[in-house]
Amino acid sequence: MPPPAGSSGHGPTSLHSADRLISERAAKMDIVNQLVATGQFRILKVPLGFIKILEWVFAIFAFATCGSYSGMFKMSVECKNRTESDLNIEVEFEYPFRLHQVYFDAPTCKNGKPERLFLVGDYSSSAEFFVTIGVFAFLYSMAALVVYIFFFEKYRENNKGPLIDFGVTCVFTFMWLVSSAAWAKGLSDVKTATDPERIVTLLSACEKEENRCREVHDPVMSGLNTSVVFGFLNLILWAGNLWFVFKETGIIAPFMRQRPAQEKQPAPESYGQQAGGYGQDGYGQQDPYAGSQGGYQPDYSQQGYNQGADYSQGGYGQQGAPTSFANQM
Repeated sequence: MPPPAGSSGHGPTSLHSADRLISERAAKMDIVNQLVATGQFRILKVPLGFIKILEWVFAIFAFATCGSYSGMFKMSVECKNRTESDLNIEVEFEYPFRLHQVYFDAPTCKNGKPERLFLVGDYSSSAEFFVTIGVFAFLYSMAALVVYIFFFEKYRENNKGPLIDFGVTCVFTFMWLVSSAAWAKGLSDVKTATDPERIVTLLSACEKEENRCREVHDPVMSGLNTSVVFGFLNLILWAGNLWFVFKETGIIAPFMRQRPAQEKQPAPESYGQQAGGYGQDGYGQQDPYAGSQGGYQPDYSQQGYNQGADYSQGGYGQQGAPTSFANQM
């Protein structure tokens, strides 16, 4: 029986393909959900992960502001013969700043063809080195974040992951220092080589006072200045992250253990129990008038004059002085 009019005859097949597409999407979503569920996103809240995010972002700004730059400056040459003048000489240059390949035509004001001049300098080495370090720092930071989030337990196994991470961080810290310093010097040279006020003095037409030469527009270097700033900010970030990565290596763990607290000796209850008190070891043994607790506590009934200076026993009574008539008899 032929299919009814208006139907294509592929209804069950299209439904089957749609169900299969839905099931494939659901399987992919399940994989994503499992990865998100097993990921340890808490690591992004601690300095180890948070600084790595900053390194990833700042690396993008560093190589993007330098690698995407293109600039232009303008000059004007007004000859005595106005027909030979050129009031809008545009010179364009861009990354990687091989300025010796950049040229422009300027009038000579001598009823002849314009002269062709080239800029001076090749600063591609420092610029490309800076951009390369930024790209590799971006890639490593992204890979490290993936390891921190999804494989942090394996990262800490046998202490190999932290040691590798620490070594790579040391290398990138040094590379950011070298590349940022080199690019800062290269940028200074680029500014000098593209200064229209200096280039105007190199034109042959401008050597005569009857011709008038001047700069019209300076190149905008704010983007390149920003790239140098981001380079040194990356240096600070990577140098600061050294400490947090070094802590994960466990090398410093034995030195961070607390020493056992020393037992404090009990405080003496009174001066009579001290080593140098008056009651035991001090003057208390030499003072006949001291009591048992270390003070001057004379007792006239037992000590003092009745024993040490008693006239009836130890005083004049023993030397023959009569005390009473009854004893003499």
